[in-house]
Amino acid sequence: MDVPDDRLPRDIREYHKRSKHAPNRYALGPAFLDWESQPNPFRRFEGARRIDLPLGLDQPTPAFGQWNDATPRGLGANTLGLFLELGLGLSAWKAVDGARWAVRNNPSSGNLHPTIGYVALPPLAGIGEEPALYHYAVDAHALEERCVFDTAPDLPEGGFLVGLSSVVWREAWKYGERAFRYCQHDVGHAIGSLGYAAACLGWRLTVLAEPGDAQVANWLGLHRQDAGHRYEREHPDLLALVHPSPACDQRVPERPSGTWRGRANRLSEDHDPWPAIDLALSFTAKPPGAAPPGQPVMAPTLPHPNEPAGSVIRHRRSVMRMDPGGTLDRAAFDRMLAATLPDPARVPWSGFPWAPRLALFLFIHRVEGLDRGLYALVRDPASLPTLREACDPVFLWEDVGGNGRPALYRLAPADLEKAASKVSCLQAIAGKGAFSLGMIADFSRTLDEEGDWAYRRLFWEAGLIGQTLYLEATAAGVSGTGIGCFFDDAVHDMLGIDGGAMAWQSLYHFTVGTAVEDLRIATEPAYCHLDR
Repeated sequence: MDVPDDRLPRDIREYHKRSKHAPNRYALGPAFLDWESQPNPFRRFEGARRIDLPLGLDQPTPAFGQWNDATPRGLGANTLGLFLELGLGLSAWKAVDGARWAVRNNPSSGNLHPTIGYVALPPLAGIGEEPALYHYAVDAHALEERCVFDTAPDLPEGGFLVGLSSVVWREAWKYGERAFRYCQHDVGHAIGSLGYAAACLGWRLTVLAEPGDAQVANWLGLHRQDAGHRYEREHPDLLALVHPSPACDQRVPERPSGTWRGRANRLSEDHDPWPAIDLALSFTAKPPGAAPPGQPVMAPTLPHPNEPAGSVIRHRRSVMRMDPGGTLDRAAFDRMLAATLPDPARVPWSGFPWAPRLALFLFIHRVEGLDRGLYALVRDPASLPTLREACDPVFLWEDVGGNGRPALYRLAPADLEKAASKVSCLQAIAGKGAFSLGMIADFSRTLDEEGDWAYRRLFWEAGLIGQTLYLEATAAGVSGTGIGCFFDDAVHDMLGIDGGAMAWQSLYHFTVGTAVEDLRIATEPAYCHLDR
């Protein structure tokens, strides 16, 4: 096992090694949780003009998975409100023993929500008479006007721009050095959440590969003094176009000059420094550049339950306990796997411009029609020879897919319930569900070909897979949970992979099964606090 030392990392590979968990050594985190400095989960811009958005809880949405049935709707205050609510908004309030907290439609590690959302809009009735950049205030379901542009940006007809950034401190407060990974997971989840939200309106979301961090920061005003406290700065993540047609011009529009308004609220009274994260941010700064071309992967079309997509999105939850007596039928399992395949014609992968670089290694516990054991879904068929060579040579690689199902390889028959929980930081949910999995990245190849910034986009891909599994599980009547805590090299050892060589690395885990509800926790409607 490759044990990281305590020297600060000199490149992103060293950061990755340093932030690994092991049974005898967790990545460096806070000595205790300082509840007095817990970050405010809601960013607000004081002094900015606020525009309350309509709540679209009663607006119809197409059946989940049947996106071609959605006729594109016009851009207006009502449709924008529905898009942002489904993409980034609250899904419920939870309460127990005097504590109360919100959960959202886009999941987050520890429910800490480092991801911040912005929209750049043309003049729009009910929003503003001039083109402008707005921050989405999640708790208020409102827009805050950050910059009024002097001229209209060059946007697609009927479309608009979405920007995402991350407050890394929100995650670092609880998770320390590993928090940089979790912030990138959350960006991937947000890409998926916004992609599904756009599809509910007959729109498409396309992440723009070309902009570098400097251009994203310029668009969102992140370098401005009024954009955040010095220890709570928002790191630029990405820009994406939302457009009504299946395809759009993916040129990056120039941000017009304009008048800025508002000042970011302070999220914490005190902060701990995490220099390894600061270095990881600098190592992975994205330069301008297009995504390298990749081979398309076609996913089989499998029937979905006829449930409205809005209902599926709003009912997604991260569960804490799984029922070991629950099973999953093979048809639902196949739909979940097919949905993770990076088919460029399918939501949400149609908006993700980078080639697939993650394979799924599945611990099958209770899936009808499949024996217990270890399986693999290779999402990039071109990587199969090198992946097989990297793994344990005793693996069978027996194709048990076919007949309209995804190509699934059975590697080894075994009862892996205890092993899956053990490598997932001893979390029982990894073994008590129907199945769990580890997302294994073609790590060194991707960084060598695309640069160190691609470390971030690998985690985005992992988060996007996670969001797909969350919603597919919800649509199937079961539940899922992302698992960011796992023993990295113990996972590699299970697969026969040389974790120290860095060719293949585990980035994220996930589990699906039947949830056990905690009856002590009360649930309240998402926007019950608003008089709207």
